[in-house]
Amino acid sequence: MIDINFIKRFKTETKYKKTYKNAKASYLNRIRWAVSSFYCAMGLTFATWASRIPDIKTSLHLSDGDLGSILFALPLGQLLIMPFTGKLITRFSSYRILVFALFFYAFCLTNLGLATQSWHLALGLFAFGLFGNLCNISVNTQGVYTENLFKKTIMGSFHGVWSFAGFTGAFVGLGMLALNLSPYIHFLIVAGIVLLLMVFNYRYLIPTKDTVKQESKKFFSKPDSALLWLGVIGFCSMASEGVMFDWSGVYFKDVVKAPGALVVLGYASFMIMMASGRFIGDSLMRKYERKRVLQISGMMISTGLFISVFFPYLIPCTLAFMMVGLGVSTIVPTVYSLAGKNPTVPPGEALTIVSSVSFLGFLMGPPVIGYIAELFSLQFSFAFIGIFGFVIAIMVNKIKAFA
Repeated sequence: MIDINFIKRFKTETKYKKTYKNAKASYLNRIRWAVSSFYCAMGLTFATWASRIPDIKTSLHLSDGDLGSILFALPLGQLLIMPFTGKLITRFSSYRILVFALFFYAFCLTNLGLATQSWHLALGLFAFGLFGNLCNISVNTQGVYTENLFKKTIMGSFHGVWSFAGFTGAFVGLGMLALNLSPYIHFLIVAGIVLLLMVFNYRYLIPTKDTVKQESKKFFSKPDSALLWLGVIGFCSMASEGVMFDWSGVYFKDVVKAPGALVVLGYASFMIMMASGRFIGDSLMRKYERKRVLQISGMMISTGLFISVFFPYLIPCTLAFMMVGLGVSTIVPTVYSLAGKNPTVPPGEALTIVSSVSFLGFLMGPPVIGYIAELFSLQFSFAFIGIFGFVIAIMVNKIKAFA
């Protein structure tokens, strides 16, 4: 571990300025790597669960409606902890909460593999959502602190790591299925990887507490309106993202009629473009007007989804899903970054408001789409979500934070 006191000791000595500069850059990069590893661990954990949903559904003999109802236990856990997350992070510091929550997030993952009855799975998902929310807010608070150290936009790269880990987790899931490993063994292996990432990186998290001064408020006081609107933008983006995660394969199988292994083409094209867009999104935000980039992103989401509805064929849908991936890539990182820089609310509490509202879109979108598809059709469901992109483009133009 690099000694930060060593860096400080030579900061003012002329002959050591180059040594100080190199040591500081090395230490900052190590912090960035550590925070990225926690984003990776979270993305891998969630994708691991998602990759075995069909297998668990079959083993528990659940219908589509039963599974949709059970999946609501996850956002319910998030809703329960939501009022307390920001307060906990502000009081105990995001790095402590992150280490604590990620350990139990991985532990809850392994328990999901032990479910033998539907209520076991629902209870496990409830706890999974609770610790997932703690992880989500605390890791993004660490992301905001790290971005402030670098004094440039880097939040997109963190979310790019999350997306890449999700993509990797999905393909690891396919490999585990090919090896005929049970969900529990699969989940146990991934939990071990997550714990290793924690052990090698937790020392480099930023032990900073929120210092924004606030007037005394009631516990359930009305949140800042700008943060609520940022949350709604995030909700629209992550609802689109969640639908692509859970329904893109079904869409390619049932609507596009993709042959054989090409069923995964829609999901793969979306994930690759979303991850790529997040890695290049930071430079786009620095080069072009932030509001314009997000307006174009919202339009890309809607355009891509409507193309997939009106032209349900292999090549048009593949290109359309790529467009949706690029569209969602820049929105959430930018919304989180702006929330963490709110001048009147501590970063942990600001991110609690914005991230919790946003992530509800990711969690609630897929089951809602299932119900709509059952009433009408899957194409109608995708058209419904397609409206969200237009909502983003309109709202970005009305929020002062994007000015």
